[in-house]
Amino acid sequence: MTTFTQKLDAAWSHANSLLMVGLDPDPMRFPAELHGRPDAIYEFCRGIIDATAPYACGIKPQIAYFAAQRAEDQLEELCRYVAERYPQLPLVLDAKRGDIGSTAEQYAREAFERFGADAVTLSPYLGFDSIEPYLSWEEKGVIILCRTSNKGGSDLQALELDSAEPLYLRVASLVADKWNRNGQCALVVGATFPQELAQVRQRVGDMPLLVPGIGAQGGDIDATVKAGCSSRGTGMMINSSRAIIYAGAGDDWREAAAKAAVDTRDAINTARSAL
Repeated sequence: MTTFTQKLDAAWSHANSLLMVGLDPDPMRFPAELHGRPDAIYEFCRGIIDATAPYACGIKPQIAYFAAQRAEDQLEELCRYVAERYPQLPLVLDAKRGDIGSTAEQYAREAFERFGADAVTLSPYLGFDSIEPYLSWEEKGVIILCRTSNKGGSDLQALELDSAEPLYLRVASLVADKWNRNGQCALVVGATFPQELAQVRQRVGDMPLLVPGIGAQGGDIDATVKAGCSSRGTGMMINSSRAIIYAGAGDDWREAAAKAAVDTRDAINTARSAL
């Protein structure tokens, strides 16, 4: 069976893209043609997926946007749609789970069985006990929060330990040196902190990085690419959500999303060509 990392490697090459398209569906921002429809979330996200899939290395639905609208069934449909229509694209479930034991086992089943995700985002705050249940799914990806893109992440992640290194670098080392037993781990590192991104890349070698923070959060693409690309000029899933999916609010919302995806992919590739 193809593993998450193999699928991701193939997607980087096939699409010539490091762009991950995030799905954060907010019905208040949907185009008028979808207002009042019970399947609006599914139809909106499917339209975005169809418009952007040729330019992306993966799709990342954020589970909270679906759960808040009681739309987990629509998320299940979307996950099946991606697997059937775009089997070459990795599907990352952005859930940021963090629990231990049997509870973590159930969260893993939710991500990998119910939604069929290729990878899931996790919090490392409870330590290895909270990560280990997911690692038994050896073909799946485990993407661990390291240096997140939000300003408040510094409250804990930037704290210096007795070794004078920040906590986020300790997390990076733990994942790379001890937790990545099956070569299935990746890290979340924000584009809004390019210096820290470069430090993590140096620490973990060519491990894949999920990099949020460009687009609506203002991360710089050139700085992100320079700091985070692997030795092969890939290594990142650079996520953009709102800047792509809400690029247009009129009848041309699909076309606007496609253009935003193309422009973002091309900006990333221009930066890659300068490495």
